[in-house]
Amino acid sequence: MTTTHTIQAGNATISVMKDLTVPMRDGVNLVADAYTDEAVTPRPALVALSPYGKELQALALTMPPQRRPSPMWDGCIEAGDIARVVDEGYVHVIGDIRGSGGSEGDHVGNYNAGGVSLGQDAYDFIEWVAAQPWCDGRVGMIGISYFGSMQMLAAAERPPHLKAIFISGGHYDFYETTYHGGIMWLMPRAAREGRGGDSGWAFTDRITSRMLETVSDEEVKARVAARLADPDVQAWPNLVHTLHYPKHHEAWFDIITNELDGEWYEERNPVNLAPQIEVPTWLQIDQGRGWTVDGTIEAFHAVGSEHKKLSIGPYPPMQSRPWVEEYDKMFRWYDYWIKGIENGVMDEPRVEVFVEGTREYLTADTFPPKDIDYTNLYLRTRRRLSPEPEIMNVEYAAPDGFFQAPLTVTDTVEVLSWSTAPFEEPTEMIGTGAAHLFVEIDQPDTNLIMRFWDEAPGGKRQLLTSAYLKASHRELSPESALGNPVHPHTRAVPVEPGVIEEYVLRIYPFAAVLLPGHRLVAELSNDEPLADEHNALLPPDAFHLPVGRPVTHKIYRDAQHPSRLVLPFTKA
Repeated sequence: MTTTHTIQAGNATISVMKDLTVPMRDGVNLVADAYTDEAVTPRPALVALSPYGKELQALALTMPPQRRPSPMWDGCIEAGDIARVVDEGYVHVIGDIRGSGGSEGDHVGNYNAGGVSLGQDAYDFIEWVAAQPWCDGRVGMIGISYFGSMQMLAAAERPPHLKAIFISGGHYDFYETTYHGGIMWLMPRAAREGRGGDSGWAFTDRITSRMLETVSDEEVKARVAARLADPDVQAWPNLVHTLHYPKHHEAWFDIITNELDGEWYEERNPVNLAPQIEVPTWLQIDQGRGWTVDGTIEAFHAVGSEHKKLSIGPYPPMQSRPWVEEYDKMFRWYDYWIKGIENGVMDEPRVEVFVEGTREYLTADTFPPKDIDYTNLYLRTRRRLSPEPEIMNVEYAAPDGFFQAPLTVTDTVEVLSWSTAPFEEPTEMIGTGAAHLFVEIDQPDTNLIMRFWDEAPGGKRQLLTSAYLKASHRELSPESALGNPVHPHTRAVPVEPGVIEEYVLRIYPFAAVLLPGHRLVAELSNDEPLADEHNALLPPDAFHLPVGRPVTHKIYRDAQHPSRLVLPFTKA
């Protein structure tokens, strides 16, 4: 039942309309809370939709923003600063998607709800909001991560009263959200189940597995058996448990049983829908989680609107919870496109990129914002990175190597590193890159994980970017180009043990100037270090599925096997 009351937030009095009933076209009702000024004056509305629960989002009124590594940081409080939204002259409307929280209906899979696309529900939700007496008919959207994906899905449906969107920290290509370079990322488990610093989805018993609903029992059994035969899965208790009890972990079960890209992911891929988006769109992301930067740039290029912007902000990657960053940009955008205020936002370049090192923004109308020369840095003897290739043959330039035991029997993650000499002058790199590694392993598969650091004199360092590739996913797509490798991830081809293979890892986009005296350090491992200066800034479950078998890796970097980094150095 809808109730209305007022609360005090700082010096302002906010009217709260609780448990509003929002009808969908098929008769299912969603619920929402709306926050506005004390007089309930008609004004524009900003809509936030997710499965995380509107009651959780209300903590923005009482909890000061938390940054990692605060243990109070909760990744699901993402709808925004309610008091700030109201103070800026908007109604903040926070709704529970179908099958979550107080909303009716069932939720099947990820961006699908009982056979109804979440974009369709978002369309109905936005149009209902626009018709309310407390809304003046103009609507935008708000919220990061899942809320950001909902903005893409909604805008692709083209609801008439949606005037613009602003997405910060969104996720787009759903395969790339769950498998980085073919390596499973464990964070989606936290988002569903409330593990590792997240409260999780506000579902009860109204969410079901897309696979169990749409695939035959025989195929489900075959997929489960195949995944249980994978040594990586065998060594991870949560995955074994999920595969045996899928109804307790339905969305996570779907991800585990779809380790290759394909129809299951493509029907939920917001990037595929982006060309349908006609409203003005601003995409924002911070550096440090490279795959998210990559997806944001891809989405920017795909969006159909002629009015679009891209902002790539500074490290670190995780924003506050409750989310409060990027509001100055967002309200300038909405004030222009929703309120019609001439504030000059459209007179500025479409793209802005924060450059680590100089800590300045570059602006342009495209990404990268400067012309680049892809340049090789070769892996050399004595763990050096050099612009000059190795001249010695393998008998003199013996391979580097490491043996990694499964993390079931060791706490040590073995890491190889190579570094440049200290730079003598500021050196700028902006864009994607590639790591060409000639590797011999003694197993049919492994992970190849690279991380790239700016190391200052004295040893202090900051992560620049990363690269991931499951060895069996090494195939390249025809659209791959110099410094821009693309992997289809549509089949796994086991590695022949003992054979030297060339693996090309995609280095995710970054922007940095390495200052005089600094070094570029490239690290290689097949698992991620469990704790370091970067991982301390991420949620506890934001790492990748470790390799479950013992593997010996030999990295060749001789004259016949020119292992190298191809990096986007900007032109002078």
